[in-house]
Amino acid sequence: MDRIGEMLNELKEIGSNPKKAVEEHRASTGKGAVGIVPYYAPEELVHAAGYLPVGIWGSQTAISKARAYLPPFACSLMQSVMELELSGTYDMLDAVIFTSVCDTLKCMGQKWKGKCPSIQLTHPQNRELEAANVYLMEEYGSVRERLEEILGEKITDEDISRSIEVYNENRAVMREFVKVAAEYPQVIDAKARHAVIRARLFMEKSAHTKKVRALIDEVKKQPVKKWEGKKVILTGILAEPDELLDILGQFGLAVAGDDLAQESRQFRTDVPGSGDEKPLYRLARQWQDIEGCSLAGDFKKVHGGKLMKLAEETGADAVIVCMMKFCDPEEYDFAVYNTQFDEAGVRYLYLEIDQEAVSFEQARTRVQSFAEML
Repeated sequence: MDRIGEMLNELKEIGSNPKKAVEEHRASTGKGAVGIVPYYAPEELVHAAGYLPVGIWGSQTAISKARAYLPPFACSLMQSVMELELSGTYDMLDAVIFTSVCDTLKCMGQKWKGKCPSIQLTHPQNRELEAANVYLMEEYGSVRERLEEILGEKITDEDISRSIEVYNENRAVMREFVKVAAEYPQVIDAKARHAVIRARLFMEKSAHTKKVRALIDEVKKQPVKKWEGKKVILTGILAEPDELLDILGQFGLAVAGDDLAQESRQFRTDVPGSGDEKPLYRLARQWQDIEGCSLAGDFKKVHGGKLMKLAEETGADAVIVCMMKFCDPEEYDFAVYNTQFDEAGVRYLYLEIDQEAVSFEQARTRVQSFAEML
């Protein structure tokens, strides 16, 4: 196996085995992990305490126990998270943080039945007001106090400032990675690209930055080759499992870029400001700077325009909408930008993402037809 293959396999292994990542972090630091439920929870506060922030994004699993706590029209992602929680998957965590950016998430903290305590926070949706920054800074302060109480660790402003810089550095290298992946689709296919990004959910960010930077350097040594197939932009909450990404490759579709909540939305917006500002205020201002996300009050409806701009910048031929089943914010958003796509002549494919699915033949047929149309 070549060096790039070894590096990709290492990151894939980390992303596919979160429990091992937590155990290794505990063994090396003496500290555990805190679950980060989507979306936009302040991971830097957990990192500043020396604990490992672990992304909780569900997985492909049959739903049975979760039906007792969530209605059938709750999104597939939260159904999966609840099912895994009730099965004991998250018992290894020391705490879990929930945000309240959608109706289902607003009650998840109350429904949490895991062994570890939950922390709930609320993001203001009228984000342009300075009062929103002040309010969110206070919310983050409450999260810090609760983490200190649960973990028994003092989280200082200096610790948070250092963590902000670690995260901003990781965001920068990830933005570079997705550009490199688009230039080298023969080297980094859709599944490998996702594996690198997914590993980020279960690694200390400076360690992840180091590995991804080394991967970028290795990939850039390869010659850039013309891609004979088509290139697409992915948008939605997430594009999993690997079976779906394999289908893209089977029909010659490479990922030129993404606007996925699990992927680029996580690292496209830095925490602004300098060390002279209060770090909690800097974290609050990041929320104000997020654009084009259905979960962050996109009242100006810039999402469609940003997708079209991304497609133009990357030379993508089309957009694939990865619609999480029963995700109301994304479905409401799609009603706006699909009209914008039609008016602009942008070609797109709508795929439903269901974390309970076991067969992907319908997706295969639709992707094949779409690829042939392109």
